[in-house]
Amino acid sequence: MNAPRRIVRRPPVATVGEWPAHWPEPLRRAHAARGSSGQDAAQPRLASLLPPTGMLGLDTAAALLRDAIAADRRIVVTADFDCDGATACAVAVRGLRLLGARHVDFAVPDRQVHGYGLTPALVATLEPLQPDLLVTVDHGIACHAGIAAAKARGWQVIVTDHHLPGPTLPAADAIVDPNQPGDDFPSKALAGVGVLFYLLLTLRASLGVKADLASLLDLVAVGTVADMVPLDANNRALVGAGLRRLRAGQGCAGLNALATVAKRGLATLTTSDIGFAIGPRINAAGRLEDMRLGIECLLTDDAAQAHGFAEALHAINAERRGLQDEMLAAADAAMARIDTAATDAAEGFCLFDADWHPGVIGLVASRIKEQRHRPVIAFAPSGNDDGMLRGSMRSIPGFHARDALALIDARHPGLIDRFGGHAMAAGMSLAEPALPAFRDVFADVLRGTLDPAVLHEHVDSDGELPHGALDIAHALALRDGGAWGQGYPEPQFDGEFEVLDWRVLGGKHLKLELGLEGRRLNAIHFSGWTGDAPPSPVRIAYRLQ
Repeated sequence: MNAPRRIVRRPPVATVGEWPAHWPEPLRRAHAARGSSGQDAAQPRLASLLPPTGMLGLDTAAALLRDAIAADRRIVVTADFDCDGATACAVAVRGLRLLGARHVDFAVPDRQVHGYGLTPALVATLEPLQPDLLVTVDHGIACHAGIAAAKARGWQVIVTDHHLPGPTLPAADAIVDPNQPGDDFPSKALAGVGVLFYLLLTLRASLGVKADLASLLDLVAVGTVADMVPLDANNRALVGAGLRRLRAGQGCAGLNALATVAKRGLATLTTSDIGFAIGPRINAAGRLEDMRLGIECLLTDDAAQAHGFAEALHAINAERRGLQDEMLAAADAAMARIDTAATDAAEGFCLFDADWHPGVIGLVASRIKEQRHRPVIAFAPSGNDDGMLRGSMRSIPGFHARDALALIDARHPGLIDRFGGHAMAAGMSLAEPALPAFRDVFADVLRGTLDPAVLHEHVDSDGELPHGALDIAHALALRDGGAWGQGYPEPQFDGEFEVLDWRVLGGKHLKLELGLEGRRLNAIHFSGWTGDAPPSPVRIAYRLQ
């Protein structure tokens, strides 16, 4: 039985301020409810981007890169194997070349061979590249051993990251992470690709050259949306600018090709298209294959080559979805074996299956978290026959995923091998024999730190739409009216409808025909089939499409 969902309307906010005359009232209302007081706040432009002032380590990192470019040194970018890491890597390689670097290469760990981040194992494989300077993107803040191994070889290391640091920082030559201690940058919400973009801006200013770094904003937008960081005003300025480039056909060949294979029109591309179509295809390479494929897709300027890469990523994503469905069925079966009363009373879940793939456990944790509205950790064997498990945690608002793991590590040193992450998602590795003890400790942390109030799920609504607003004009205005996403959600409304007809699609979705004041409206409830006919009348939360 799922946690109860309650539709909660956002409090009404006066839509005072400078709004375009053609914006309909529901769009103004939605922006006002999210804290915007006019179009400039609702759709921030690049001119309003926060200056780099205050971001610790930027000047030092820029000076190291400036010297490396001047001396024609070899620079190697090391990336994380998710979409944020892939886009950050592509931005780094493209940007450094734009700024005059002639010897730039990249490397990305194999999830099963090297583990996460800049590990000593990955460092050993970089020796044939003969790097003088390593630049980590979207990782590094917790890579003490790997950075030490690189330094021992005489290489300089710049860390660019956005994850939360541990009690100590690694011994890198420069660290750029807005979440490190002492950093005064006003926004802590930048994704890894956003941090790297700020470093390039600082480097360009240091070099005193002209280079079109705005050409990289399509990649910045995709990485920012896909990593589900909060879209504060600064991130919305970055994402909005990137979306405009993509819609104008000015995106890189790889992103254009990915949109094509995903059957998304560039002229009307949305953040939702990025989150549900483009991002997963890039992510799939890192989950099941080699993320080099995803990065090469983002680096090529040859349209035909980009299309070939995109088709390959599309096929890998289809394989990932099939594997995910099998794992989700196993997870659902495991949940069904748990007593209903115990399930409803549980503060969270810790799942393990010896047949699960370590690249897909994050998706399993996400699905169970969405179904049960509880923090979830899913474990799978590492795939290296080393007796280790990989774990992926997804959390709910009010329970900080990485802080929970840090608390476990502090109370039981050595129980967790490695961990990292942020509020809503974290990853870890654990010796398989330690799993029963970890389950008990995780349950203790949940009982001791989780506020029971956060277990009651609610669905925010921007209120009811007037009958006349249920039309294509309002749907298009709402779709195109903002850079919607995490922390600045797409407008959602609620209302009571008659269910005139319904049928099941694909064994799990509900196709509905709804009635309202004599009108018939089509609707679809993804993953909405529970085995019971939908009630009528029914109050639903919905988005216009």
